[in-house]
Amino acid sequence: MKHLIEIENLTFEYTREEDAVSVKALDGVSLSIEKGSFTAILGRNGSGKSTLAKNINGLLLPTEGTVRVGGFSTSDEDHIWEVRQTAGMVFQNPDNQLVASIVEDDVAFGPENLGIPPREIREKVDEALKAVNMYDHRKKAPHLLSGGQKQRVAIAGVLAMRPECIILDEPTAMLDPQGRKEILSTICRLNREEGITILLITHFMEEALPADRVIVMDQGKIAMDGTPKDVFSQQETLLEMGMELPFAVEMALRLRNKGITIPREIIEENELVTYLCQYE
Repeated sequence: MKHLIEIENLTFEYTREEDAVSVKALDGVSLSIEKGSFTAILGRNGSGKSTLAKNINGLLLPTEGTVRVGGFSTSDEDHIWEVRQTAGMVFQNPDNQLVASIVEDDVAFGPENLGIPPREIREKVDEALKAVNMYDHRKKAPHLLSGGQKQRVAIAGVLAMRPECIILDEPTAMLDPQGRKEILSTICRLNREEGITILLITHFMEEALPADRVIVMDQGKIAMDGTPKDVFSQQETLLEMGMELPFAVEMALRLRNKGITIPREIIEENELVTYLCQYE
């Protein structure tokens, strides 16, 4: 499986406006993302995870090091649109990405700007809306939709441009539990059924459980990198970094502290329930 995204020694610095102090938001980050994979990036506020996402999409450029997406450097102005077509970005607030008064017109906005023929745009829009289960809402005004539905339309707008990768920067932060569930289900389906590479930036630990790989950022560096079981089995390390634990992991830790033997690789609720049922 080839690497779709390659990052080498990425450092990003900026000057804080309030006190003119230089801040190193990313410090020598190196990693590769495989095509077709689902990677979740976790970290506290200020850990560098959203800065990393914006560097991958070319919204920010490295102070040092290189970021290559689909073989193109994000620092190469001549190929920045190839970078952004390869790795589309979905942000935290869907209202900031919705630009039209009708859902299907909004989804068509990206392909139209790429100069794609109208008939082909129609096909791309319909396919994208069906992929996120929003086709039946195509004639509605976005402001009539729920938060989760708006975010699915925003994802469809990126999908219509046929990216190989979708970067989602805290896409469920403003949603209620039902909206978060809808978006996570959509993300998983696009990865498993459509083969789209997913890079999910989130602070909700449960959202990382379906991922193939979990990266934990801390103080601008990669602190942990592995499968969900690899990462979440290291509960003490996560707590030392000020991270929350997934519900099942936290419950298992509490039960373990009370003398009940529970394997550390149990990280999901159904696994915990199944294991505890043996004590009945």
